[in-house]
Amino acid sequence: MGKRPAPGKGRSTARLAAVQALYQIELSEGEADQVIAEFTGHRLDETIEGVKLAKPDATLFAELVRGVVLNGRDLDDMIAAVLTEDWTIERLEILLRCLLRAGAHELADRPDVPARVVISEYVDLADAFYGEKETGLVNGVLDRLARELRPAELAVPNGSGPNGSTKTGPSSATG
Repeated sequence: MGKRPAPGKGRSTARLAAVQALYQIELSEGEADQVIAEFTGHRLDETIEGVKLAKPDATLFAELVRGVVLNGRDLDDMIAAVLTEDWTIERLEILLRCLLRAGAHELADRPDVPARVVISEYVDLADAFYGEKETGLVNGVLDRLARELRPAELAVPNGSGPNGSTKTGPSSATG
């Protein structure tokens, strides 16, 4: 598999924990506040695969979980709008849905976080759990959402495109 969030990155580990909490909520149909309390009290300081990760940003963790649970239908609609015809939200594996929902939530409701950072963070998380195909799907879906939700942020400045064009092209998820 791929890489885990680097030690020392509290916001990255908060995103990882949020995706794990959302996965738990999806499987158990649990309540967001109950799962947040469980994670905050017992699971946020865990070692994963022998690596002690940075202490997650507990505020970001809770905001991501609550935001995704509260706005789940709207997030699903946004994601569905950028999936290809042969893919539906229901067809996506649960963990992949959780990753995409969390990324979509940050793009829609966290303008303080640059779109390229959001895309990169969730691509890295997808890479920790999946292979190239799913990681590419996360990159593509979040990139398309970012271009719809934050077009000015991802626009190429005049004269910066290929041959001086101003067209926007696929973003680098590491931007």
